[in-house]
Amino acid sequence: MKRLLIVSNRLPVTVDVEPGSLSFHPSAGGLASGLGSYLVSSEGRKTHTLWIGWPGAEIPAKMEREVGKTLLRDHHAVPVFVDAQTMSSFYEGFCNDTLWPLFHYFPSIAAFKDRFWDDYRRVNQMFCDTVASIARPGDVIWVHDYHLLLLPAMLKERLPDSSVGFFLHVPFPSFEIFRMLPARWRGVILEGMLGADLLGFHVNEYAHYFLRCVLRILGYDHTLGQILARDHLAEVDAFPMGIDYERFRDAALAPENVRRRDALRASVGDRKMIVSVDRLDYSKGIVNRLRGYEYFLRTCPQWRKRVVLALVLVPSREGVDEYQRMKRQIDEAIGRINGRYGSLDWTPISYQYTSLDFNDLVAFYAAGDVALVTPLRDGMNLVAKEYVASCVNQRGVLILSEMAGASRELGEAIIINPTTREEIAHALETALEMPFDEQARRLRIMQERLHKYDVQRWAREFLERLRRVRDQQKQFTSGIMTTEDRGLVVTRYHSANKRLLMIDYDGTLVPFARRPEAARPSQELLRMLGRIARQPATDLVLVSGRPKETMAAWFTDPALHIVVEHGAWIKRAPRGEWKLTRPLRSDWKESVLPILREAADRLPGAFVEEKDYSVVWHYRQAEPELAVMRAQELADTLTQFTANLDLVVVPGHRNVEVRDARVSKAQAALEFVRDQDFVLAIGDDATDEDMFRALPPAAYSIRVGVVATHARFNVPGYEDVVDLLMELVAEPRAGLSAAEGPRKASLT
Repeated sequence: MKRLLIVSNRLPVTVDVEPGSLSFHPSAGGLASGLGSYLVSSEGRKTHTLWIGWPGAEIPAKMEREVGKTLLRDHHAVPVFVDAQTMSSFYEGFCNDTLWPLFHYFPSIAAFKDRFWDDYRRVNQMFCDTVASIARPGDVIWVHDYHLLLLPAMLKERLPDSSVGFFLHVPFPSFEIFRMLPARWRGVILEGMLGADLLGFHVNEYAHYFLRCVLRILGYDHTLGQILARDHLAEVDAFPMGIDYERFRDAALAPENVRRRDALRASVGDRKMIVSVDRLDYSKGIVNRLRGYEYFLRTCPQWRKRVVLALVLVPSREGVDEYQRMKRQIDEAIGRINGRYGSLDWTPISYQYTSLDFNDLVAFYAAGDVALVTPLRDGMNLVAKEYVASCVNQRGVLILSEMAGASRELGEAIIINPTTREEIAHALETALEMPFDEQARRLRIMQERLHKYDVQRWAREFLERLRRVRDQQKQFTSGIMTTEDRGLVVTRYHSANKRLLMIDYDGTLVPFARRPEAARPSQELLRMLGRIARQPATDLVLVSGRPKETMAAWFTDPALHIVVEHGAWIKRAPRGEWKLTRPLRSDWKESVLPILREAADRLPGAFVEEKDYSVVWHYRQAEPELAVMRAQELADTLTQFTANLDLVVVPGHRNVEVRDARVSKAQAALEFVRDQDFVLAIGDDATDEDMFRALPPAAYSIRVGVVATHARFNVPGYEDVVDLLMELVAEPRAGLSAAEGPRKASLT
């Protein structure tokens, strides 16, 4: 039986440590109940599931083994043991004082403390260690929520062949909000999430925001939600989480809950009942909700004494000053409204500060004529869906904030802006006066939709998509050079009598830099290339698109052959002169350069580079989204303009180049390919594909980047090229480029 490893901050069971004893009880929360209903479904029972998470308390070291055995035996759970101090800094600190307010658009109360960040990384690493200790080949690992944003990449580094999915249950913020994180954190968080093969969000809006942040901060573009990260293909999509619809519907029909519902209805007499239930949190818009209700009572006096707002507030973070201030504000608002509008025989707001068990909650929903759900920002909001499922008598109206993810699915609700008291008041009046047949019509549509896309289907579709993504990755990465492939290349190199190596520079030997002149080779790289070039019967050719002045200044070793401007100029070793590969004209530049300069003027950060026989428009420093659009426009314009000229327009890595159509790296390759018994060509972009195609069938060719190619092999990054060349000269790897950054954003 295949295994599913579910990883979340909390286990679905909480461990209480008491003097001399342990007790285990179910944890509260939508994830535990939602996934729990999937796991007991017919589809879920086909999978052996282990749940990995924190057990809810610090477990004394002497009791860890007993707790672990009991959780595994009785609950199919594996605990991550974290001490109380670290957990507090991780959970109360970075998760709830940094990420929660920022992701819910409350940046003014977000805390950015290095201590919180350090413990967040530490706890994510603890989770990684625990998962890695139990994972087996073929396991599917499903990571959940904002507590574990770094975990997917950590798992991929430890378990590169594992199947990893990630789902975010809260909103993902816009770039303008996300960028408020310190620069040293935000790239690491995005790279951490991109370690997953499939990333799921509740709605398309959040997925779009994530993709935009990845582009703006990491520079990775996407194609229909697919991101080609350094070492794998990641897919991003929306999967709106559902509820266990049948469980709520059946519970609402159960006789004991019908009696509970009727008792609640009797408590308000013949008045209309507005139900509202939420956890105490600033993101839920509770104060705004009360202001809207107060405005409704003021402007619709005909409804006074005819309606009751039944408000249930579930305690949360009671030790946090911010939450206690908010509770006092709520208490004061309720007191003010009841005092101003209430009477001896009518209290406008019935208020309870408590949690409800499942059956009481369903009865509460079923009793409501109207449900008022007004979060200021919410990933999904399952309360809205639960209310709709509980309206089994086809009576009830849902008022729902447009800031909740659920509003995208529940369009038949009355959708409002929760910050506007007038909209809340008008929605209440509309809902209370809505005819029963219209209520039933809206409910039927929403119930049918929720029934079709319930939590079981949500989980099933996510896991099925993850499987398809993994299959696609296998096809996509089938050409990646393995350790055995690399060993074969090294062996053939050393056994050859005559060798030829043709290697691109930018993106192949060094990373791309924001400005071309910043990608200067380091002394270590120059020494390594010189050692290869001086080996007996070996020709090393640097094949670059750069101008000859730059390459001549950087690479002065006479043992190196150099090809520049993609094959326009050649300088042969030793101490040869620069020669054109064919007669070329450059007078066409006079008509093309003004177009490129105008495009550069329209895009801050763009600039034009002029070479002898080509011109390049660079946009690596420009704002990525606008730059991509401007680059497409420019390429189209240039293609039309040069249609009758012997020129070619070549989009490259953050640039658009125009050059003579007769110039190519293929032509340069043919200048050097003779009777060698070992040929190796390495490059990273479309211009190198010409070179790969021109090589003899026995040649070895490598494309940097996991993309479709004519090369025999792919490698993920320039570091892999450097490692291979180091093996050819058996030299330990060191820093190679003055502009070189870390291989990826550090997770430690």
